[in-house]
Amino acid sequence: MGAMGKKSRSKRQVRPEGTPKPKRQEVPFVERPFEGLPAETDLVAMREVVPAASVAVRTTAEHGARDVQLVTLLPDMLPALHREDGTLLVALQTTAHSGDASRDVAAALLAALELEPGSALTGTGLPEPGPRLQDVLDLDGPFDLTVHDSFAFWLTDDAAKESEVAAALEQANSNIVPTVKVDGVQSAYWCRMGREFLRWARPEDQEKVLDAIARLHAARESAIDDGAKFVGAFRSCGILIPVWELAPGTEADELTAPLAAFEKKLDEALARTEPLDADERRARAGIVSRQVSLR
Repeated sequence: MGAMGKKSRSKRQVRPEGTPKPKRQEVPFVERPFEGLPAETDLVAMREVVPAASVAVRTTAEHGARDVQLVTLLPDMLPALHREDGTLLVALQTTAHSGDASRDVAAALLAALELEPGSALTGTGLPEPGPRLQDVLDLDGPFDLTVHDSFAFWLTDDAAKESEVAAALEQANSNIVPTVKVDGVQSAYWCRMGREFLRWARPEDQEKVLDAIARLHAARESAIDDGAKFVGAFRSCGILIPVWELAPGTEADELTAPLAAFEKKLDEALARTEPLDADERRARAGIVSRQVSLR
């Protein structure tokens, strides 16, 4: 999908002969890289379980107070794209991963600020230590999320009319898993993959979420709705994303009331501090055995 934008190239610096190559500094590992950002759980969901979405953000005054769209992914796994109309897109899903996802995205964003309209950032490599999203973004800014049913947000209307681009976009869209953000609760995403599922990124400490779900599971109260069942969890970027299989045919808008009611039970379980009893420990062990760690 290279027709979507010109590629940006960086100039190579020539090192004088005999000069030792400077040692590359590694980015320290950060278990919960997006902590402190207003949309932390949505950003993690976009990075791992949501196929097509964008979050409107703004850089700090120090970095130009620029409006930017953080998006799930871009064509050819590009780190960033500056559309012809001036819209700047920066991807959360890329091929480069250091020890800190926030630093990776911030490095791409800062490089993308220098792009000309109609050009793409083709690669950044692994960054060295430097500003993170928490340093680059205005934390009082919008952080407005939109889930898309296609990747048309990659393109201007004029670009989408080009036959080659339109065909590539249609191919990309064919791989999108239908996904909807459920109203009324934070970072809960319905999706349809043959069957219907709910994936709910939780902001609390991972181990506390596991304990809470174990308590509910042992009490046979871990189902979020009639016909639904808890099936496991993902771990990513320091947070837990529990997953439920829903009753066949369940639509996203049918989950608003049940999820709000279930969240009250979950909050009560999260507030409990006594040790798990034997049944709850067994339930927790079963949950842990069904966890999947992403990246």
